[in-house]
Amino acid sequence: MNLGTCYHCGQPVPPAVDLATDIDGQRRAMCCVGCQAVAQAIVDNGLADYYRNRDALPNAPREAMPKIVEGLQLYDHADFQKSFVRVLGDGPDHGEREASLILEGITCSACIWLNEQHLSRLVGVTAVDINYATRRARVRWDERRIKLSEILTAIAAIGYRAYPYDATKSEELARQERRRALWRVFVAGFGMMQVMMYAVPVYFAGPGEMTTEVEQLMRWASLVLTVPVVFYSAAPFFANAWRDLRLRRAGMDVPVALGIGAAFAASVWATLTASGEVYFDSVTMFVFFLLSGRFLEMSARQRAVSLTEELARLLPVVAARLPGYPAKRDFGDLEQVMAADLQPGDVVLVRPGEAIPADGRVVEGESSANEALLTGESAPVSKRPGSSVTGGALNVESPLLIEVTQVGEATRLSAIVRLMERAATEKPRIVEFADRIASRFIIMLLFLAVVVAVVWWFIDPGQALWITVSVLVVTCPCALSLATPVALTVASGAMARAGLLVTRSHAVETLARATHFVFDKTGTLTTGGMRVLEVLPLGQLGETASLELAAALEQASEHPLGAAFREASAGKVLPQVDALVNEPGYGVNALHAGQRLRIGRPDYVLGGHGKPLPEAALSLLDSGDTMIGLGDDAGWIALFRVGDEPRQEAVALVAALRAAGRQVTLLTGDAAAAACRVAQALGIDEVQAGASPQAKRDYVQRLQAAGAVVAMVGDGVNDAPVLAQAQVSVAMGGGSQLARTQADLVLLSENLDHLRQGVVVARRALHVIRQNLLWSVAYNLVALPLAMGGFITPWMAGIGMSGSSLLVVANSLRLQKGARN
Repeated sequence: MNLGTCYHCGQPVPPAVDLATDIDGQRRAMCCVGCQAVAQAIVDNGLADYYRNRDALPNAPREAMPKIVEGLQLYDHADFQKSFVRVLGDGPDHGEREASLILEGITCSACIWLNEQHLSRLVGVTAVDINYATRRARVRWDERRIKLSEILTAIAAIGYRAYPYDATKSEELARQERRRALWRVFVAGFGMMQVMMYAVPVYFAGPGEMTTEVEQLMRWASLVLTVPVVFYSAAPFFANAWRDLRLRRAGMDVPVALGIGAAFAASVWATLTASGEVYFDSVTMFVFFLLSGRFLEMSARQRAVSLTEELARLLPVVAARLPGYPAKRDFGDLEQVMAADLQPGDVVLVRPGEAIPADGRVVEGESSANEALLTGESAPVSKRPGSSVTGGALNVESPLLIEVTQVGEATRLSAIVRLMERAATEKPRIVEFADRIASRFIIMLLFLAVVVAVVWWFIDPGQALWITVSVLVVTCPCALSLATPVALTVASGAMARAGLLVTRSHAVETLARATHFVFDKTGTLTTGGMRVLEVLPLGQLGETASLELAAALEQASEHPLGAAFREASAGKVLPQVDALVNEPGYGVNALHAGQRLRIGRPDYVLGGHGKPLPEAALSLLDSGDTMIGLGDDAGWIALFRVGDEPRQEAVALVAALRAAGRQVTLLTGDAAAAACRVAQALGIDEVQAGASPQAKRDYVQRLQAAGAVVAMVGDGVNDAPVLAQAQVSVAMGGGSQLARTQADLVLLSENLDHLRQGVVVARRALHVIRQNLLWSVAYNLVALPLAMGGFITPWMAGIGMSGSSLLVVANSLRLQKGARN
């Protein structure tokens, strides 16, 4: 065994990985924690003979798991579950658990229904959600009543395979799925071309130009070439149909398998008896076109759902940890450790071009970080000592020393991926409605096919078979089942790339239908940070000198108001002040040029000299913003208006919403004067100021009672009740955790222009869904009568069925373009 390969699976061991398991008294290298856990389980259960008796290394990590180990509930091992199972209770042995799985073998919405119904009936399983577009399943269960291995066994019992989700495994499964599908398409295409070479001469031969023996030879040659097409290329149709029938469920592959099987069986009988008609050319063409359409649909679907996989791969596998920092700063002591093993308080070195391994803060170095996939902002963000950084962001310019603050499931990236998975696995009402229609449509189609077969048997028995096959194939409701989920998946991905994260399945549809947009003020329409908005000189000093003097007095203050003055005078040389005294709740006083200066509340400054404010300053007191006075023993020097200013992109957002006919309201707990000032600056006509959390909720309820579909955009704990009340809610990315968990969408970048883009994408998505549903219904209404009348042959039906599904997917993929319009 090469020391550079894993003793368990045979894969190369990464240079930075130092994992091993004692097997037969020898220390054996392992490539990852998963292989180490499997190997340890084999040894602990007295099964080390597995390694002694095996005669070859597995070709893939999955094959490295012997069946005897699978029977020992390996998936129930705590170490094995670390990467894909979340404990929702208070302890590892209590409460619910939730796993993210990949399902193999999903071909239509009936497969989704079957798996969900089957698992939901298991005692101990509390929730199951499966997304058709991503093949991802979110399963929640009570560990005290059922084990994960039992759930996976139940999935296998109905003909599917489930794997713990990880980005690498998902990508590998997608590759395998594409490769298998491509081989089936190739065999079907090759068979179709060869069969047509024998069918064309028969079609064009005139009376007496081809002997019976030659025609029979053509039939046998076509039969030989059709066999691999039916039994290899079309095998998934028969396997899925048999599984559905065995479980008393009519899936979408049932009519397809019946059509292929009936046409092939009739052609074989005609060949054996040298009588009747053969349909080998139609069978091969139909299989080829159907598989080609499904292959293109699968490729498009995999491209559409790639964002979650991209996010999951952002975190690096290893990190460079600097032990003993800050006492030890020797970079020669760097330790290469698994990123998953980092703990809060560790200090890591991140070089230019490397991804940040966990959430943290910069302790040394200045650089910039690319957070495009995390926030939608394409421009790198400047980072300096004290700046917070997000795991998964890419360090662009210079080395950074970063202290880790959050790891694992607690990181921002994990939260984003978890919210995206939740949205992907939930089913909005519009998808459930389409699935119910599709399921009933298949049963109706099978009944109708029987009626058509009987009717045509009396009209023209020679045409009854191929007309029945055409009816079975042409109206398969694949397009109807794809119409909504693919469009929603593509739209969610496009919105996430623009910085608006969809966390609930209904959010895209409801955001598009919203008639009223209600905004909180502080931290939503405004920056939430205090700024010096206006300076009114009241003495001999001008605006700049007054501002610099105020900044000098506030230079040691930790109050947000003090930070506003320092920021307003950043980069300037401040006057010298001495004997600074902070009086909490009132202000600051200090000595400057022999004078005692005061800055703070106007009444505090007034107490220093006793002179009332001039008439010109009284109007500022009614603005609703915070007023800060500056004075000395002789009188007033200046008055400052401090508050948070509107976000730059808020004006464009409000204008776009109003131009689209949406009602915009400012709903805030702030004073009326401050609220009206912001509303006037942004072009908002309706203002509800001084509202308590309950009053905000009551206001939204009144709008809903009048028939409005309300979208609430807020930030903060006080907004949680009203976010929950609205039909669709948006939380700013920097808002409180409670607000985020209540929200249906999260604005990761806090850039309101990304919300504007998201609203545009949501409306386009709803338009595309309606187009897809209209096309699906119209296609079936037109195709079914034509097929019943004998105007559509089986190969034409295959093209029509594949083309309708492909058109729905292609139409949905248009949402990926123009997300930033």
